[in-house]
Amino acid sequence: MTSFRMTTQLNRSQILDFLREHQVLTLAVAGPYAAAVFYAVDDELNLYFVTDSATRHGAALSRESSVAGTIQRDRQNWQEIRGVQWTGQCARLTGAERQAGWELYLKRFAFAGAPELGPAFAKVDLWKITPDWIRLTDNGQGFGHKVEWTR
Repeated sequence: MTSFRMTTQLNRSQILDFLREHQVLTLAVAGPYAAAVFYAVDDELNLYFVTDSATRHGAALSRESSVAGTIQRDRQNWQEIRGVQWTGQCARLTGAERQAGWELYLKRFAFAGAPELGPAFAKVDLWKITPDWIRLTDNGQGFGHKVEWTR
């Protein structure tokens, strides 16, 4: 029988590796409401995504900056569950910060800069999630194994 254990030590690199392995996060905003978005991550664990402010989640983010979400692998059985939960603040980027975030996003999702899509992507908003707490659950390390990070 596998025992339950919880680790609450800082392990930023383990979490960053996980975030870089995946590309879709579930964003929970006011409502209740959640949306799946493609994301890019920087070295500081900030998450970047694009969405129009006219979408339901974009409009909610324009009113309330507190967010939460999850990122996990598809098709897992319970012994292999590996994923993160997080909370943080979200802001629409402008100016130089938007340009830097957009370059990071395009590095991960080159299709967003393609001639047929580039003009449409140029019109949507780029958002940055600054997590204040992340929990990585990895049952492959033992049932209930968790690593937490706090900004």
